[in-house]
Amino acid sequence: MSTRGINFLHRWIANNIRETATGDVVSIDELTHKLIADAKALGIKRPEIDEEVDSLYRTILDAIVHFDPGLPD
Repeated sequence: MSTRGINFLHRWIANNIRETATGDVVSIDELTHKLIADAKALGIKRPEIDEEVDSLYRTILDAIVHFDPGLPD
């Protein structure tokens, strides 16, 4: 298991999934590619993330569907 991979994924979702994100296939595909590129830029390989989730597509879709911005600072 990759703690680094799952921590990156959680931080990335918190910083990149917005209230205005849509759950259409194209948007999720674009977000998935951005996530992978951002991970690569930090030296995190895709298998480190993939081993933590069943599907990046479903993980991002779930984050969009269940978006909760939390309490304001």
